[in-house]
Amino acid sequence: MSTIWVVLIAIAALIAGVALGFFIARKYMMNYLKKNPPINEQMLRTLMMQMGQKPSQKKINQMMRAMNNQVDK
Repeated sequence: MSTIWVVLIAIAALIAGVALGFFIARKYMMNYLKKNPPINEQMLRTLMMQMGQKPSQKKINQMMRAMNNQVDK
């Protein structure tokens, strides 16, 4: 009977560890991406010029705001 309890406790600890690790890693990545965004205004301007669009500051600000809103969700 005691081996069943040991197995159940081990499985519960494993599930709890996986869940806790997932949420810690998610929080870490969200903070990392907020501090070091994968794209900045200069990269966005270059990308738009490569696509043949003339980037205005208003359009760049609008796209950056949209990306920041996606990260904040």
